[in-house]
Amino acid sequence: MLQYNQPLKKIVLLSFLLCSVFVFSQSEKQKELEDRRQELRLEIQRINRLQSENKSKEKSQLNLIQSSKHKINVLDKFIKLTNQQANLLSRDINYNQRKISDLRDELKVLKADYAAMMVKSYKSKNQQSRIMFLLSAENFKQAYKRLQYMKQYTEHQKEQGETIKLKTADLQATNLELLKQQEAKKQLIVENREVQKTLEGERKQQEELMKAIKKNSSMYAAQIKQKQQEADRIDAEIDRIIKEAIAKSNKKNTGATATKSSSGFSLTPEEKVLAANFVANKGKLPWPVEKGYVTLGYGTQPHPIDNSLTIKSNGVRIATEKGAKVLAVFNGEVSAVLRMKNVNPIVMVRHGDYLTVYKNLSEVYVKEGDKVTTKQVIGEVFTNASNGETILSFSISKGTVTENPASWVFKM
Repeated sequence: MLQYNQPLKKIVLLSFLLCSVFVFSQSEKQKELEDRRQELRLEIQRINRLQSENKSKEKSQLNLIQSSKHKINVLDKFIKLTNQQANLLSRDINYNQRKISDLRDELKVLKADYAAMMVKSYKSKNQQSRIMFLLSAENFKQAYKRLQYMKQYTEHQKEQGETIKLKTADLQATNLELLKQQEAKKQLIVENREVQKTLEGERKQQEELMKAIKKNSSMYAAQIKQKQQEADRIDAEIDRIIKEAIAKSNKKNTGATATKSSSGFSLTPEEKVLAANFVANKGKLPWPVEKGYVTLGYGTQPHPIDNSLTIKSNGVRIATEKGAKVLAVFNGEVSAVLRMKNVNPIVMVRHGDYLTVYKNLSEVYVKEGDKVTTKQVIGEVFTNASNGETILSFSISKGTVTENPASWVFKM
């Protein structure tokens, strides 16, 4: 019995370690999902707040449908993420229920063994059989072995008692954890039902908007094309300015220490360091506004109203609050401040051979040649008086080649 106890301890220890790894990985996954869910919740709150602020403004059908589609997308992600959490909690609950059942069975056996040992020990004391057991030994060596056995038996009793205590505490803790998990799952389900109602309302509103738009599809198609043409005109001007800056850079930096990059810029040693630091912070750059959410992503994509039409976006559009300040996302130098006809001011900041572009400003606080630092206020976002929308267009490029800002800005 005493020899069997050691391998049994090893098996129990191994089982404990395996369970600990399982619980740790599950809790890490739960934390990851909860962190992401909190981000989505904050984004929903930002959308609701901005929509509430602009509620009295008369928005165009195009703007409403785009705003509605983005909100539906965020709500849908939130619901899916919450379902993942609920499913993971279900697995945790099932695991703990099995663990509780196993612990109860183990405790039942342990207590029965312990009770039998105590009865046997009590009887041994009453009959003074321990002394007789020692005295009946044939020699000193056998008596010594019997004494050692009695000590081991006593120790085993103590160990059994401690094991029962630990198992009982584990059972109580698991029961408490199970109750917490069941309550957490209940709250997730309740919250999900509320978000589901909001999602259904948004989808219904979107369907009504789409019906109204389809009645005048040709008019809206013309508006979409006109907006794309205007965006293309602005992008072409930005492209021209960048090419001029490249030419100017190559002409200025002709020394032996200057290095021409693949983008065409001739970089000084200082500019090379700046570009390297910019790249090193990819995925960690701050947002160009304090509060906001992306309403239009990067790249060529079907228009949310008319799938036969496409939107070519060289950057992202960020909805923010009225009076929002524009922040430089990294150290650099103001390459240009563009003021085009019928277009709100645009600021371009150069970071070595990379550029960040901030469009649709109402106020500009910097001028060409100014050195800027990370999160420095460089202007203010324009607010459309007719619909109350405050939208910043933001893009990143290496020379004239644009890149997805979502890959560069933290949690975009």
